[in-house]
Amino acid sequence: MRRTGLLLVTAALAVLLLSGVWGSAAREARGATNKPNIVFILADDMRKDDLKYMPKTRSWLKDKGMSFRAAYVSNPLCCPSRATTMRGQYAHNTGVWNMGGSSGGWATYRNNDLERDNVATRLDAAGYSTALIGKYLNGYSGTANEPPGWDRWFAHTGGTHYYNYKINDDGSMRRFGSSTAAYETDVIANRAKTFIGTSATAGKPFFAYVAPKAPHSPNIPAPRDNKHKFDKVKAPRPPSFNEQNVSDKPPWIRQLPRLSDAKKAKIDNRAEKRAETLQALDDLVAGIGGKLKDKGVLSNTYIFFTSDNGFHMGEHRIPGRKGRPYEEDVHVPLLVRGPGVAAGHQTQKLALNTDFLPTFTDLAGAHIPGYVDGRSLLPVLKGNATAWRSAVLLEARRTGGSTPPYSGFRTSSGRKYVKYADGKKELYYLGHDPYELRDSYNPKSPPTMAVRLAALATCAEDRCRAAENGR
Repeated sequence: MRRTGLLLVTAALAVLLLSGVWGSAAREARGATNKPNIVFILADDMRKDDLKYMPKTRSWLKDKGMSFRAAYVSNPLCCPSRATTMRGQYAHNTGVWNMGGSSGGWATYRNNDLERDNVATRLDAAGYSTALIGKYLNGYSGTANEPPGWDRWFAHTGGTHYYNYKINDDGSMRRFGSSTAAYETDVIANRAKTFIGTSATAGKPFFAYVAPKAPHSPNIPAPRDNKHKFDKVKAPRPPSFNEQNVSDKPPWIRQLPRLSDAKKAKIDNRAEKRAETLQALDDLVAGIGGKLKDKGVLSNTYIFFTSDNGFHMGEHRIPGRKGRPYEEDVHVPLLVRGPGVAAGHQTQKLALNTDFLPTFTDLAGAHIPGYVDGRSLLPVLKGNATAWRSAVLLEARRTGGSTPPYSGFRTSSGRKYVKYADGKKELYYLGHDPYELRDSYNPKSPPTMAVRLAALATCAEDRCRAAENGR
């Protein structure tokens, strides 16, 4: 009986052990297939206040997710900003400063060997199906080149945007004309939905990098949209619009004449076209959300919506363009919806485009690359962030108009300090001067600002996070 009892106990233990092993294996397998999907939607030249023209996006993402009130891009130009997004590094570490030339564009990004290790290769290695659909980098034109790490490649590679353009479709060059069906924002939306549907059916986690041109010029609305819906829309008229007194501003601002009525009308016309063009982008966001819902994967998908930079619309007498350290250019929208993200929540935490790569790899359960300057936003999204950065670096070498290269920082308390290559400095306290009307810099300003800026402007990896934290 004793022997029988021992045999029964042994058998029971074996069953428990095996069930534990198999249970663990099953849980591991489920964990691999339950990795969250990630959809990253990147607008082009969209200002933070442009969200008012996108009710569907606000409904899908802002009301159902988190909005960042202090989201920034470090270098507010298309190509440097996108390179930072791909690599999680400041421009002084990617080496991509401009739209083209010896220090910018796709050629510099590729020549600096950044295509071999970035968000695509990292997520691909983590078991994700990856796709880039839309705009890649400035200078990526007329080529059949497909960077590594992307399973689906549908990238704009020439011609004008919106109509009459060329696409590298997985290595095949396709031309799109001027028909209604060729409207590029819709084409990108449809390709994104197809990729999502195919990936969801296959049961594989996916990463969709969706990059339409809207609302970048030439601001052409979709044929289906009411071209008169925004006829009475004007550019915003904050106190900085056509700024009256610029005597405290740098010389490249002081030399700008006040905006004439003709220039104001031109700015307002651009604002109207931008609003009209955003309607199709709004449809793109809603269409992607609908596709995720139809395929039953919405609850396991993070959707990020942001812009590569802002845009001036008459503030500080600047009629257009971007690239400057003022809020209109560096402050961008950022909305995030996904598992564990509180609906309708707003955060004041400083976010930067260096954060996307570490956030995506963190969500994927993958190792965050050691070269990354940014940090994962996951603690903020989950609502359990404790210590957080108190400053972000602003830097540029190619700027709008005659503005010299600069470096500066913006703090969570609202202080903005900028130093230009010619030695000129600006200091704003955005808490009581949100429109940057009064330059408060004087030679007696705290010398610690220069010390902190020097640390940020030359930082890399962990040293960037330490400098952002104030250490």
